[in-house]
Amino acid sequence: MDHEDVLRAASMYYLQDMKMEVIARHLGTSRSTVSRLIKKARSSGIVEIHLRPARTRAPGLSRTIARRYGIEAYVVPVSDSASDVERLDQVAITTGKLISAWFDSDMVLGIAWGTTLAAIGRRLIPKPIRNGAVVQLNGAANTRTSGIEYASDLISGFGAAFDATVHHFPVPAFFDYPETKAAMWRERSVQRVLDVQRRADIALFGVGAVSGGLPSHVYSAGYLEPEDVDLLHREGVVGDVCTVFLRADGSYEDIPINERATGPTPDELRRIPRRVCAAAGDAKVSPLRAALAAGVVTDLVIDELTAEALVSQSPGEH
Repeated sequence: MDHEDVLRAASMYYLQDMKMEVIARHLGTSRSTVSRLIKKARSSGIVEIHLRPARTRAPGLSRTIARRYGIEAYVVPVSDSASDVERLDQVAITTGKLISAWFDSDMVLGIAWGTTLAAIGRRLIPKPIRNGAVVQLNGAANTRTSGIEYASDLISGFGAAFDATVHHFPVPAFFDYPETKAAMWRERSVQRVLDVQRRADIALFGVGAVSGGLPSHVYSAGYLEPEDVDLLHREGVVGDVCTVFLRADGSYEDIPINERATGPTPDELRRIPRRVCAAAGDAKVSPLRAALAAGVVTDLVIDELTAEALVSQSPGEH
């Protein structure tokens, strides 16, 4: 059975609460085939069934987000008392299963490092593939550390899970000067990695929040100087995707620090067919809405509480 069909059938059945007959029409197959696909999803570990004392709101939230933003939404049930760490772990488990189902032979997976990606990396389901590649999407060095060990371990972990070739991106997260970035982008060694990035079939990333109970790595690990943070506040920045900063409306082009950032811009990200965003925690709502406004998300994995905040807040609330 095709992994994509198994995943689509399971998502429709468990996350969108659709009947088997309806799923069969969507997939152009029979009800018995849908039944086998759902059974395969359970036996392969794509779906795990847990009993919750309270009824989950996840299916309705999935439909609301999908309809409002025109994306696929996977809302992960969590307890109302779950901490940010617990919510992130549940999102990481689901995202790990989805990536393991989607990423296959002869494909390129782009990874943007960060707190969320580190959690996902610990929850991957190993699946050796042929001729696959994992590429780092943004540089990791800063003025206090090379960032190489952190990013290398994360990217290498994804490569090991899929037996895929790994392409590191040994440049800073932010250059000191836009001219330096422009010069480096002409180097053949850098162009080689950029070419792999452009061939990505899937991009996997989180959204960076400026503040919150679980600070994003780019804001907590020395990547930004105090004057940078002040500038971001003056520019109305609410967060980042792949270390490219966004305002609430998804705009980014005229934010000065983005000229020095090494991650792909929203325009570059949109050229990748499948763009998977994982988000957990109340602080992620504003940057997530900005990412959705920028059109960089095709598939969203989000915990139930964050999803509720996303759909209940009006766009003007942060």
